[in-house]
Amino acid sequence: MGMMIPAMAGAAMTDADAGAAKAILLRSIAFRTVEGAGQVPALAAYYADVLKQAGFADADIVITPIGETATLAATIRGSDPKLKPMALIGHMDVVAANRADWTRDPFVPVEEGGYIFGRGSEDNKYDVAMMVATLARLKKEGWTPRRTVILLLSGDEETDMKTTRALAARYKGVELLLNGDGGGGLLDESGNPVLYQLQAGEKTYADFEIGFTDPGGHSSAPTPGNPIYRLARAIERIAAHRFPPMRNELTKASLSLSADRIGGEVGEAMRRYAESGDSAAAELLSGRPEFVGQVRTTCVATMLSGGHALNALPQSAKVSVNCRIFPGVKIEAVKAQLAKVVADPAATITTLGDPLASDASPLRADVLAAVRDAVKARGQDIVVMPAMSAGATDSLHFRALGVPSYGVASLFMKAEDGFAHGLNERVPVAGIPASLDQWERVVRALAK
Repeated sequence: MGMMIPAMAGAAMTDADAGAAKAILLRSIAFRTVEGAGQVPALAAYYADVLKQAGFADADIVITPIGETATLAATIRGSDPKLKPMALIGHMDVVAANRADWTRDPFVPVEEGGYIFGRGSEDNKYDVAMMVATLARLKKEGWTPRRTVILLLSGDEETDMKTTRALAARYKGVELLLNGDGGGGLLDESGNPVLYQLQAGEKTYADFEIGFTDPGGHSSAPTPGNPIYRLARAIERIAAHRFPPMRNELTKASLSLSADRIGGEVGEAMRRYAESGDSAAAELLSGRPEFVGQVRTTCVATMLSGGHALNALPQSAKVSVNCRIFPGVKIEAVKAQLAKVVADPAATITTLGDPLASDASPLRADVLAAVRDAVKARGQDIVVMPAMSAGATDSLHFRALGVPSYGVASLFMKAEDGFAHGLNERVPVAGIPASLDQWERVVRALAK
């Protein structure tokens, strides 16, 4: 824990500060905050206790029960009431974990071999612990920012996001949102930081069900309206379809910065597409699963069902199609395009659930500068790259209400160590002091 950290505007970072943050993380993992366990309010109460011990007044911490889960809001009040507050956000809940599948009990945190193991250690309790520890430290120092700072913790980000919607509705007037569950850094094989992604946009998640029906009949007398055959033709058309290539400020910046690092034919295609939207470059990138999501909307068949008996003509068949929609594209426009692709007037297309669309956030100069300065303190050669995520986080609901939102996680990991949502999830211990330094620099810079 004795790694050197550059001096900050406040008091120098100590091993005790890092030890306190690690203790918060370890204790957090022990709360089994999966859906239905009812443990999120208990974890929120624990965080509230940590903050109160640091000097937060009872009135500045609000825990709001929502069903079996809850939200937490903790406020450090600024000196200038004319400035809109800034918010930090993370989520307290985690995805389910089966003890029989894990080498260790997923809810008994273990420090071993330089890592802390446990469900939620990466997603998202590491950065939640860093945010709680940072605000506790700042409060102990008696720090008073010009701009009010509010820590928001949701309780069901991994499932229904009801708590996220409630927080977004309540705090939609904030100046900006910094999300600890987006972005983050990459370590090389030697453990040195080499790349940081600042997440400024997310693709919209939407599921559609495409259905076909027919009166059916005896299998000995086939008819032309067989729903399974019609389903098969529709799936082939969906598989062959390409939504138009698209670019925005975020993807152009990301692809440009990635081009030299990737190199070769793919790197050159990134550069051409970022600069001119070259169609041939878009097609080359679309042939690579790791890059197609940065170029266009994608829709893919994920589940299907049909028929009711081995000796009967099917009366129905349906396929579920999952779409990751480019920011700014309306969900209904994608649904309409799927109808054209399927080209079967009798097919029904149903939107599942209540998907929410949001555009990318602008690449604000103040946010970029604050993050670059904070990340640079971890190593001179780190590239800070704006990025768009294919998955959804709490930022989605704030962006949909017009709040500029940025994933600025402090967690740096090796590529092979990413086990979020998977078995034996873990995070490196050595990065904790630098993570605390990063959060403090970013918060101080944007709240001054």
